[in-house]
Amino acid sequence: MKPISLALLAAILMSLSAAPQAATVGVSWALFDDNFLTAVRANMKERAAQLNVAAQFEDAENDIGRQLNQIQNFIAQHVDAIVVVAVDTDATPRMTHLAAAAGIPLVYVNRMPADKQLPPGVAFVGSDETQSGTLEMAEVCRLLGGRGDIVVLMGELSNQAARRRTRDIEDVIARPACRGIRIVDRQAANWKRTEAADLVTNWLSGGLRPAAVVANNDEMAIGAIQALKQAHLLSSTIVAGIDATPDGLAEMKAGELRVTVFQNAPALGRGAIETALKLARHEPVPPFVWVPFELVTPDNLASYLGRH
Repeated sequence: MKPISLALLAAILMSLSAAPQAATVGVSWALFDDNFLTAVRANMKERAAQLNVAAQFEDAENDIGRQLNQIQNFIAQHVDAIVVVAVDTDATPRMTHLAAAAGIPLVYVNRMPADKQLPPGVAFVGSDETQSGTLEMAEVCRLLGGRGDIVVLMGELSNQAARRRTRDIEDVIARPACRGIRIVDRQAANWKRTEAADLVTNWLSGGLRPAAVVANNDEMAIGAIQALKQAHLLSSTIVAGIDATPDGLAEMKAGELRVTVFQNAPALGRGAIETALKLARHEPVPPFVWVPFELVTPDNLASYLGRH
């Protein structure tokens, strides 16, 4: 057998050692089957590839126990950092404790942890939820002229964002200019289009005729649109959502969704990976990395199309 030349051997060794992974990041995702979170995940994967970060994504399937097990497995694998979209934001102190005890950096993304204070090595990349429902409801109030009955579609009540967005709605209608607005019912549709459609259908069947349906996210707003169209009541009802997902923006372009709020999925996805990498390198990172919300209406819709 012909011996390998020194030059060839050197080339092989160089190819094997080229472009080592910058870091290994374990990512525990609350639920893969979510339109907005899918956009965040896609941008996170893209940024990880650009930075040569090995990102291992695991679906917690909305199960707290499964998510805790995933975090424990990442710790056992000695990953360089962990990124979490929490199933239940009230369960984050346990996750924070596990990562901190192991000395592994932890980044929460999109869903704010319930921890009263984040220790060193732990950060949150997300948006200030006091803006989201406030922007949404203030625009609904303007469209209603400060008067009318509304119903509220809430996300999962275990989720801090759902609770905060609903509280924002209440805070806006307490303003003098909006005090003629009344919430006649509010129920959780758990972020889901089909559950929202069923819930709104039940409301309409029971005789409710709200002037507006205000949803904690676009998926539920789209479900409301489907139910209202079926009942031939969409033309007389304002529907509002949050996230400005591609589907939500398509509904606005069709003239059916009147209000949404852009939550920057690309910035969240990129920011989560970048923050995890900085923490793994022991670089300074603020505990809260904020990504602003932005109001989207038919007037400025064109500037948001394709941004996810």
